[in-house]
Amino acid sequence: MIKSSLSDVIDANGNVVEMLRNSRVGMYVYPVVAPEFTNWRDEQRAWRESAVLFDQSHHMDEVIVEGPQAAEFLEYVGINSFANFDLNRAKHFVPVTPAGHVIGDMIIFRERQDKFILVGRAPTANWVLFQQAIGKWNVRLHRDPRSPSRPDGKAVYRTHYRFQIQGPDAPKIFEKMNGGPVPDIKFFHVDWINVGSKRVQALRHGMAGAPGLEIWGPHADLEYVRSVILESAREAGVDLHQVGSRAYSTNTLESGWIPSPLPGIYTGDGMMKEYRDWLGADSYEATGAIGGSFVSSNIEDYYVNPFELGYGFYIGWKSDFIGKPALEKLKDAKNRKKVTFEWNAEDVVKVIASAFQPGQDHYKWIDFPQPNYASTSADMVMHDGKMVGMSMFNGYSYNERCMLSLGVVDADIQEGDVLTMIWGEPNGGSQKTSTERHKQAEIRVRVSPTPYAAEARQNYAESWRTKRVG
Repeated sequence: MIKSSLSDVIDANGNVVEMLRNSRVGMYVYPVVAPEFTNWRDEQRAWRESAVLFDQSHHMDEVIVEGPQAAEFLEYVGINSFANFDLNRAKHFVPVTPAGHVIGDMIIFRERQDKFILVGRAPTANWVLFQQAIGKWNVRLHRDPRSPSRPDGKAVYRTHYRFQIQGPDAPKIFEKMNGGPVPDIKFFHVDWINVGSKRVQALRHGMAGAPGLEIWGPHADLEYVRSVILESAREAGVDLHQVGSRAYSTNTLESGWIPSPLPGIYTGDGMMKEYRDWLGADSYEATGAIGGSFVSSNIEDYYVNPFELGYGFYIGWKSDFIGKPALEKLKDAKNRKKVTFEWNAEDVVKVIASAFQPGQDHYKWIDFPQPNYASTSADMVMHDGKMVGMSMFNGYSYNERCMLSLGVVDADIQEGDVLTMIWGEPNGGSQKTSTERHKQAEIRVRVSPTPYAAEARQNYAESWRTKRVG
């Protein structure tokens, strides 16, 4: 049987949880960018102490939406209000299913009254394209998918390059490359600055909580713009570190964004059945992997809603959008909340030490700086024998000298509570090629603030990162 859609893949496998837990897709890869330019420890340290250059040109999809109904279309597809979405602004765009389950997220930029650019992971891009395909909106879409995970030496081209410069010394670089002081850009606002002879758009942002600007332009300008940034840092006397793909993926641990919740699209009739028939058998949703100790027969146990991720406060209740009736019911429910888990150092060392005991079973290896062995992580967090939360994205912070993970816990769990996380998969592991045979371990985790980094908590503009629940 030739499988052409996600529906076909699910039908052929039977149980969607087992299908995703045993996916053979391999490690989740941040493509093209070198793993390390110096070493990942110094690269992490630099975004806290000096300045870093993130090359974000390759690991995200980009979707351009334009046309007379572009704003109306996107306001219907996502939960966000567009009432205050003026030109030269950006938002954190989140769509949900009719049942209120998060599909994913992207950053959305408004370039004209009738033109928007969305940047982020594939699930949201797929959903936006599907809604345009089944609707009667007067919009045009162009998708530029992320670079191949393993290009094998082939040349890679994108529509745009995308760089981010951030850290306490970043303003010195901005002034040097701009040829003078840059505009005072508000958080998640966009303005124009100079990068040598190029005029580029700049978003006020900061992935790891430190001050920063994200700039972008035609991909043909990539090497010129990079060279100007590096030369400007040298002239400004700034210890700028280019960040490789190993350290890049860990920056969110300090700033509190969960990048890869499982798209809540594997269940539901009507529109959702039509969507699974539309999605290809080679799509992210059909090939992605779930990793971790949590195993449920019900795929919906892996889903999350916007309130659990801290996104509830920017829902546009005055507009009509997909999933609104479901979210109205969830709004006053006792939802889980997002937290940071700080892993106990002694327990982490115990897990690692087990790999140095020949002839004995060992615990699941903890890779550094991130055990990125699946598209989506789901590790059980326990208290008194009961599951009270789920760890969803993990890694090591050299700045904090500890393992951290982001996830959700029951509403009555408090900061400072010490819980137990089950690390590793049951029954010796799954069939994922990224998972070795192992046994499970218990790791104590302390419930901690989100964002974890004090810089992010104190200096971010009011946003989904800083809204506190519970």
